[in-house]
Amino acid sequence: MTIVLHERLSWRDVARVGEGGALALSAAARDRVARARQIVESIVESGVRAYGINTGVGALSDTVVDRTSQSRLSRNIILSHACGVGPLLGPCEVRAIIAAQIANFGHGHSGVRLEILEHLTAFLAKDCIPDMPSKGSAGYLTHNAHSALVLIGEGHATVGGRRMTGREALAALGLAPLVLQAKEGLSLVNGTACATGLSSVALSRAERLLDWADGAAALTLEAVGCQTAAFEEPVLALRPSKGIAKVGERLRSRLKGSALVAAAKGKRTQDALSLRSVPHAHGAAWDVFEETARIVDQELASVTDNPAVSGTPDHPIVSSEAHAVAPALAQAADALAIAIAQIGAMSERRADRLVNPLVSGLPPFLASDAGSHSGFMIAQYTAAALANENRRLAAPASLDGGITSGLQEDFLAHPTAAANKLLAIIDNAEYILAVELMAAAQAHDFVAANGERAAGTGAIYAMVRGVAGRYHDDRPLHGDIEALRTLISAHQPGE
Repeated sequence: MTIVLHERLSWRDVARVGEGGALALSAAARDRVARARQIVESIVESGVRAYGINTGVGALSDTVVDRTSQSRLSRNIILSHACGVGPLLGPCEVRAIIAAQIANFGHGHSGVRLEILEHLTAFLAKDCIPDMPSKGSAGYLTHNAHSALVLIGEGHATVGGRRMTGREALAALGLAPLVLQAKEGLSLVNGTACATGLSSVALSRAERLLDWADGAAALTLEAVGCQTAAFEEPVLALRPSKGIAKVGERLRSRLKGSALVAAAKGKRTQDALSLRSVPHAHGAAWDVFEETARIVDQELASVTDNPAVSGTPDHPIVSSEAHAVAPALAQAADALAIAIAQIGAMSERRADRLVNPLVSGLPPFLASDAGSHSGFMIAQYTAAALANENRRLAAPASLDGGITSGLQEDFLAHPTAAANKLLAIIDNAEYILAVELMAAAQAHDFVAANGERAAGTGAIYAMVRGVAGRYHDDRPLHGDIEALRTLISAHQPGE
C-alpha cells in the first residue's frame, strides 16, 4: 500500500507507513518542496543572515558561517548531533519517524532539496531501517540525526535483514550518498518528527489495546455474573461522555443473550468498582485517546522546522520561531500514558477477582486441583508488578525540565520522552490484559455448565483458546502470556 502525501498526513497514515506502507509525494507537494529550496538558495546568494543557513545553531546562532563552509556546517550538524544511546528503536518506530519527517518537509517551509525526500521515501519503499538509538533526545535532534547519517553514507542501517554501513545501504538501494547543502543539516535534525512518529505508533497500538480491554472486561463480567443494570443506556447517560456511552454500548452488545448474566441477575445489589465502573474508566481512556489523536494530527499539520522559510525567491522570508518545541504533544502523550496505566490497573484488579478465592466463588486461583496446582496465583503477581511499573512510568515527562545549549534552549517540553514511555506503558498493559484474558477464559471453563455465554464474549473466548488452551499446571505460563500478548498486539478482538 502506498500513501500519497498531498497537503498533510494523519496519524493513521504515519502508523500505516510504520507497519510497512510506502509513501509518495503528490505533484503539489513536490512543487512546495522545490519552491522552498529556491527561497533558501536565494538567501544563500544574497547573504542575508538566517539561522542555520549561514549561522551556527543553538548557542552559536550569532556566529556567521561563510558561504564556502555552509555545506560543511550541514554535514557537521549531522555528525555532532548523532549521539543517541541505548537499544535501537524497532523498524515500525523508525519508519514512522521517517514518514513524519517527510510530512514536515512536505509543507514546503524547510528548504531541503527534493533529493532528500526521494532518498527518504526510498528508505520506506525498500525497507531500509537506519540504526536509531532510543535514548538521548530531550525533544528532537538525536533520533533524526541517526537517520540522516545514512543519507550521507555514514552510520548503519538494516536492509533485507542484513545490517550494513550507511554507504553499503545506499548502494543496496541504488542510491549515492548525498552532499548536504545550506540548511539541510539543520532541517534533518529539526522538528518534531521523532515524537510525532512515535506518538502515531502509540495511538495505533493504544486503539487496539482499548478495543481488547473492552472485550476482556466483558469476558470477565460474564464469568463473575455481573449486574448489567449499571450499564443500561439511560443509567450511563446520567454522566454525559462519548467514551462512557461507547463502552456501555460495547458491553451491552458483547453480553447480549448471555444465560450466565441472566442467571446472576439480582445476585448482588451492586458489583465491585473494578467491574461496575468499566464504562467510566475505559470511557475516560477513550475520551483521552480521541483528544491525543487530535493533537497528533494537529502536529502533522504543522510546520515544525526552525527557521521556516516563506515568501518568494525575490522576496525571501526567514522566520526564526519555536515550532520545533511541542508542549501540546508532550502533554497529550502524558495524558494517554496515564489513561492506559489506569486501564492496566483496572485489568489487574479484575484478574485478581477471578483468581482470588475470597471473592470469586471459583476454585482457588482457577487451579484444576488447588493445592497440588497453583493455577494463576503467580500470574496475578506478574500483572500486579506491571501495573505498579506503569504507575511509576505515568509520571509526566512534560514537566521534566532541563537546560541545554548554554542557556539558549532553557525550556524543554520532552515530547519524545513522553512518547517513549507511553509505548513502554502500552507494552506492560498488553501483558496485563493477556493475564486477564487467560484467567477469564479459565473461569468460563468452570462456569460453562451454568449457562451459555453470549455470542459476543464467545468470539473473545474462542480467540483466547485458539492460542492458549485450558491450564492444568502442565506448562510454563510464560508461553501463554506471550501468545496472548501477541494476539492483542496484532489482531482486533472478535476478528
